[in-house]
Amino acid sequence: MNLILLALAFCIGIAMSAQAAVNSQLAQSLGANSVAAALVSFGCGTAVLLLAALLKSGPATLGASLAALPSQPLWKFAGGFLGAAFVFGSVFLAPRIGLLSLVVLVIAGQLLSSMTIDHFGLINMATRKLSTVRIVGALVVVAGVAITVFGDRIVATMSR
Repeated sequence: MNLILLALAFCIGIAMSAQAAVNSQLAQSLGANSVAAALVSFGCGTAVLLLAALLKSGPATLGASLAALPSQPLWKFAGGFLGAAFVFGSVFLAPRIGLLSLVVLVIAGQLLSSMTIDHFGLINMATRKLSTVRIVGALVVVAGVAITVFGDRIVATMSR
């Protein structure tokens, strides 16, 4: 795999954590309104993506791409709903369970769902069968999540 792409994926992970923290602070500034903070976040993101789309392809090409939207099946719009759920969920949960617990649980959910999607080729993705090494790696990550989220309780229980 290309190391630059792997580094980019790592940086996206950094951005996701920073986004949750920033959006949580925005929500607090808006009277603890998680929905308003998520709306502002999506509004800013929409503005940036509109500018990027216009710079990449110009108004005519963007217009042609958008004209194809009505012919798309409804399930293809789920990404926007899922993205909104992620942003709202992170704004709502980060101050309640902590950023670290939020992020490791998100990673565990992403890991298990992406393994399933890859293995079965769901949502028209390429099939990438599970291997023993990938399963062991996933188990190590899940164990790390459990230790991160519940480790203090486990240590406290064991020291009694």
